[in-house]
Amino acid sequence: MRKSLKTFGLSLFIVLAFLVIGIGFLFGIDNPVPWIMIAVLLALPVIHKKMTSRDFVSWDDNLSVGIQAIDDDHQKLLTLINNLQTAVLYPTGESFERQALSDLVDYTKYHFAREEKLMSENGYPEYEDHKKQHEEMIAKVSRFLDSYEKDRESTIDELNSFLKSWLIDHIAGTDQKYSEFLREKGIR
Repeated sequence: MRKSLKTFGLSLFIVLAFLVIGIGFLFGIDNPVPWIMIAVLLALPVIHKKMTSRDFVSWDDNLSVGIQAIDDDHQKLLTLINNLQTAVLYPTGESFERQALSDLVDYTKYHFAREEKLMSENGYPEYEDHKKQHEEMIAKVSRFLDSYEKDRESTIDELNSFLKSWLIDHIAGTDQKYSEFLREKGIR
């Protein structure tokens, strides 16, 4: 509902801007009001992009763990989080939102299993602690999913925010710890 109101508000603003431009030009081509409105309309995409870009996550080389397969997984996870963010910000429809959420949860589980397998096979000493963090995150996401079924609109914002911050913090923190260990074992 909130997304629809935002879209309606933006659409209404654009229609009103065109109306002001049309009426303004009735008072002469040298009237500054329509020219100001044209400038505002032309600036609207840039303003919108700046306002929404901070809601999306992007890959930064500082997040790299130096293991290509894991870095590729992390980049895919960021893309999936951005897909979910798109569903949060724009009226994409419930089916897109559910698919984005499902894809993200499924790929996260796949990635965790892959990461844990690498750590286990190579005798990473903090494997159990790392695995426990994964399990706690999946359990928390499961609770969010239960809440999502009851109250889609308010839960999706909170869930997306949690996923973005958890993943970035996890990659930049905990995952960096195992990366050096695995690279010393020859994993690239």
